[in-house]
Amino acid sequence: MRAVIGIDAGTTAIKSVAFSLDGTVLAVARRTVGVNRGASSSSASESDMDEVWGLAVETLREVIDAVPDREIVAIGVTGQGDGAWFVDASGAPAGPAVLWNDGRSTEVVREWEGTGANEAVRAATGSPIHPGALPAIWEALRRDGAQPAAAHHLNCKDWIRYRLVGAMATDPTEASRTYLDTATGEYSTDLAAALGHEELLAMLPEPLPSERIAGTLLPDVQRLLGLDAAVPVAVGVFDTVAAGVGLGAIADGDSYVVLGTTAVVCTNQPSARERHHPDSILLRTGRGEQVTECLAQMSGMPNLDWARATLGLDAHDWTEIEERLAGPDDGAGALFLPYTSPSGERAPFRDLHASAGWVGAHVTTSKWALLRAVYAGLAHSVYESVLGLDGGAAGEPGDAASGDASITIGGGGAQSPLLCRMLADLSGRTVIRQVDGEVGARGAAAVALAAAGGAPDLAAAVAALKPETESFTPEPTRRAAATAAFEAFRDVRDALRPLWPSLHRLGRPSHAEHPPIPEIPQRRTPA
Repeated sequence: MRAVIGIDAGTTAIKSVAFSLDGTVLAVARRTVGVNRGASSSSASESDMDEVWGLAVETLREVIDAVPDREIVAIGVTGQGDGAWFVDASGAPAGPAVLWNDGRSTEVVREWEGTGANEAVRAATGSPIHPGALPAIWEALRRDGAQPAAAHHLNCKDWIRYRLVGAMATDPTEASRTYLDTATGEYSTDLAAALGHEELLAMLPEPLPSERIAGTLLPDVQRLLGLDAAVPVAVGVFDTVAAGVGLGAIADGDSYVVLGTTAVVCTNQPSARERHHPDSILLRTGRGEQVTECLAQMSGMPNLDWARATLGLDAHDWTEIEERLAGPDDGAGALFLPYTSPSGERAPFRDLHASAGWVGAHVTTSKWALLRAVYAGLAHSVYESVLGLDGGAAGEPGDAASGDASITIGGGGAQSPLLCRMLADLSGRTVIRQVDGEVGARGAAAVALAAAGGAPDLAAAVAALKPETESFTPEPTRRAAATAAFEAFRDVRDALRPLWPSLHRLGRPSHAEHPPIPEIPQRRTPA
């Protein structure tokens, strides 16, 4: 009896999941990760690297103890991307991890957009810069004199894997968010030189194939986990790509949505040359020239968590809430803009000043209607990204609703029947979700299974670990109302967008001049 384990280290939680080799979930262990906001600055977002490692060990030990009679054939790791995870020459943390949703480099990104540095980043990596990316964080730390005494940089999953096997490594998916040229698969020394970041480039490990064994568990780690065997650990992938693997989306043209801390819409393109949206993020997968093209909204499910708490509904669990909201919409026109990240927004448009809020409410609008509007706002934003990857920045509802197309969805938000139904009705597509929801850990496990030779290749590993799915079909009678609400959502957002810089300055007083808001592309009116 054999098992494979996937570790999924997210922003606020770490999970380890043990799978049988037919894809059955044998055990799940979860721990909450502390996120320290405002410690280093008002817009800081950090985690303790030693705490992350300790919680990963706890979850691993729990699932291993839950399957005592099984041979662990391999361990895979995935985790949150971007941010800054520095270690010193001894391999110890050089300070707290600066997370992907840290906002202190916002002014750097704003400046780079005016100087052309952002275009240099885009030309090499294929992706625009944003405040949570390592080059921007490094520049902000350098300007503030807060650079850590670091010798190496390891992303979240690379840090956990380093502690497991002692190997400094990364993979193409993570390297794509630093200085990797996504067209060639090599680090761009020209980009590092253009930014004056040669010192940082020297700290980055060479990217190895994701489906390679990085090493076996160190003896001390074996004892810590109660294992007798030196289990192999794969190099692994960025969590966005791991979710695609867990959902079975590994071939060119495969698309998927991940609703987690962020809301990400992805399509695998044959190469960086085939991108569909000018502001998308490109992640080189290591499968030939293939890239995963992503439109990654800064805030996904935290919109709902924040709204539930703000509206005083956190005594109600999500099952109760969704049962209450399952009936006809009594929102009376209330809309919600789901741009709650202090770092602004990056998909399906880029605006450092983007902010959230309800519009169209009045004294008869209940708090339940306001919460339902948050669900709808999140569905609207996800669908707008689906359209963006289908038809480019000017995509329209009619472009994505033809044929037998479906939307494959994963992440914690996929466990919401209300969100799945809203997205199906809005898009006119069948929404397919995994029943167990462990898409990131399942993807990490599939990569590890292929790396360890437990399957002949990644496609075979994905097929072996394929989970049960559930479908939500669109209801035609609701489509017209959903489409009208979506058009109103975009009209309201575009009307408010020129006011966001003023709102931003109210919250963050500054004498700095802000660049003008780019002209909003005109959309054609659907027939």
